[in-house]
Amino acid sequence: MTQNSPKSVSIVSASLITGLLAVTYFLVVYFLEREFEWLWVLVFVILGFVISYFIIFTFIERFLYSKVKIIYKTIHALKVTGGDIKPSIRMSSDVLGLVNEQVADWAKEKIQEVKDLRATENFRKEFIGNLAHELKTPIFNIQGYVDTLLESELDDKDLTKKFLQKASNNCDRITDLLQDLDQITRFESDGLQFEMVRFDIVEMARQMMDSLEQQAREKNITLRLKNANEKSIWVEADPKRIQQVYTNLLVNSINYGREGGETRIRFYDMDDNILIEVADNGMGIAKEHIPRIFERFYRVDKSRSRNEGGSGLGLAICKHIIEGHKQTISVRSSELVGSTFAFTLKKVR
Repeated sequence: MTQNSPKSVSIVSASLITGLLAVTYFLVVYFLEREFEWLWVLVFVILGFVISYFIIFTFIERFLYSKVKIIYKTIHALKVTGGDIKPSIRMSSDVLGLVNEQVADWAKEKIQEVKDLRATENFRKEFIGNLAHELKTPIFNIQGYVDTLLESELDDKDLTKKFLQKASNNCDRITDLLQDLDQITRFESDGLQFEMVRFDIVEMARQMMDSLEQQAREKNITLRLKNANEKSIWVEADPKRIQQVYTNLLVNSINYGREGGETRIRFYDMDDNILIEVADNGMGIAKEHIPRIFERFYRVDKSRSRNEGGSGLGLAICKHIIEGHKQTISVRSSELVGSTFAFTLKKVR
């Protein structure tokens, strides 16, 4: 047990002195009235002083110890349980009981603050580690191509052009990554404004499928609009940002799609909103990955997705865009069955 504070010691000492002086006064008066000799008076006074001191000190010490001990038990219980379990310690309703409750509340608050700080620190470390991985691949590639050119004859114009083109492609990857990071940072700081206009979400889907048709054909994947005869569906949103959502979801579906599979877009009327689904019959996502799928840099298949050239930020950007429209985005998936990403937009006439 730690030492008492000067203030508490002073209070106890003052109480003891006051009590002892009172006892001494009554003893002196008692013996003087009975005309005892001064020697005996002094002996009785000293004896009474000593006895009174030990009685009073023992009583106060035991009283304070019994109360303070409960507070220490509270602190110990909170430390052991990490603040997750409320200590089952009861006290009578008094000042020290109130102190005990305040200590418990304070400890829980501080423990939660520490947990939050640790979670933030872990997130920071994970983010920096992921960013380093994303930058490392293209930077090493660029370095390899440049070193090869420097160590070889530059007379072969075709080889030189080929390596310079590969280095340029990797520079583009770094540029795209930094642009995506900048965009997410601005989203999180409310630095990006949306230009809300009325447009046809079905027509946009057709345009996006046409623009990605060649990429899908290379993977032998069919892009299909399930509501093929769907008339125009008008929504109010930022078309540039929603086009970005379409692109990220469709490209992901193509990259992770099954050879000879298909990617489907479908619309559902939800009264005030329109639900847009982008579904495939690809490899799917394992259950344990679903809760983190929209996190920055989170990858289900790290090696494959890096080979595909993605930044690992696409789904995080989709989430920020849709939530910035005060709407929702979700995913449901089963391994070897496929994945369906769905988001809502405000419907207008």
